[in-house]
Amino acid sequence: MAVKDRDRFSTATRLRLLGEQTAARVYRSQTKRQARRSRLTGRAALLALVLCSLVVALAYPMRQYVSQRAEIADVQRRQQQARERVEQLRDLKARWQDDAYAEQQIRRRLHYVRPGETGYVVIDPGAAKQSRADLRAAHRPWYANVWDGVDKSDASDQ
Repeated sequence: MAVKDRDRFSTATRLRLLGEQTAARVYRSQTKRQARRSRLTGRAALLALVLCSLVVALAYPMRQYVSQRAEIADVQRRQQQARERVEQLRDLKARWQDDAYAEQQIRRRLHYVRPGETGYVVIDPGAAKQSRADLRAAHRPWYANVWDGVDKSDASDQ
């Protein structure tokens, strides 16, 4: 035991222990510093700043571009509808140039008949009931009809 105790107090042993303790302290301080150190470097911060600046700078022009593209598409759609309507009107005009079509429409709309033909008009039963209601309103004073109109419009709102 005497050799072991003497070895414990020797200068080399004490220096070796002191070196190990110092190395352990240095290692602990480095790991703490690395843990505390932010992962955001200067380059990364600059890159993030540049990207944010680009996004802010391009946001408004991109929004304008998208809205203008939508407006252009809407105008093109309306233009196509107008072209289709012009074609329909040209077809209708060409049909009216035909005498047979014009005669057919005149006979159907105005109830014209040719000499020697017998014309018939079919009356809708619902229309007859409506006309009776109109006859009833004709025999009343005008202000009663106005008041009934006001009551009907008020009832339709509810």
